[in-house]
Amino acid sequence: MGKKKNDALLVTVLATLLLVIDQVIKVLVKTNMRLYESIRITDWFYIYFTENNGMAFGMELFGKLFLTTFRIVAVAFIIWYVVKIVGKGFPKGYLVAIALIIAGAAGNIIDCLFYGQIFSASTPYSVATTVPWGSGYSSLFYGKVVDMLYFPLVEWDWPSWMPLLAGKHFIFFSPIFNFADSCITVGLFMVILFFNRCLSLTPPVRKKMEKSRGKGK
Repeated sequence: MGKKKNDALLVTVLATLLLVIDQVIKVLVKTNMRLYESIRITDWFYIYFTENNGMAFGMELFGKLFLTTFRIVAVAFIIWYVVKIVGKGFPKGYLVAIALIIAGAAGNIIDCLFYGQIFSASTPYSVATTVPWGSGYSSLFYGKVVDMLYFPLVEWDWPSWMPLLAGKHFIFFSPIFNFADSCITVGLFMVILFFNRCLSLTPPVRKKMEKSRGKGK
């Protein structure tokens, strides 16, 4: 019982902390910066305020309602999965990765669900303000995700002799994203690089392995 409680506490506390950090950053940017306004931190790092209707890193695929609903269903499934695996002997690092993914997905869900209800529209000429519930810039489920992290690490103009790309300006890394996107990305990379085997160790499989180990003692 102690193992299960500790695992659940780890995932809950970490996911909650990361979610709060994500929302604090977004609210500060949303209520203090005009749309497309940027703050130079270094030559390769800017706080650049933008919004998007789609998925991570500014991608826009499928319809807005579909994406928001998909996020909610995905987070619900992951939470159900966590409930099933806590206390089953999975590595702490794997649980941390899952907590990162939950926090990131939940952070962007909050934007989509509620920001359109509680904020006025951000424009290149005005900063958004909080407004009474339901009088914001959009309806429930149709809020925009706040992005602000921009890392133009390397820039160059393609040479004139380069086919198709001649004279075009190239930026690496050009996507603008948020803290929630970072959490999802780090969590997924942790699972893929270090804990991919855990994906196949569902609770029933884990239980059988533990029983077989017990018989071998």
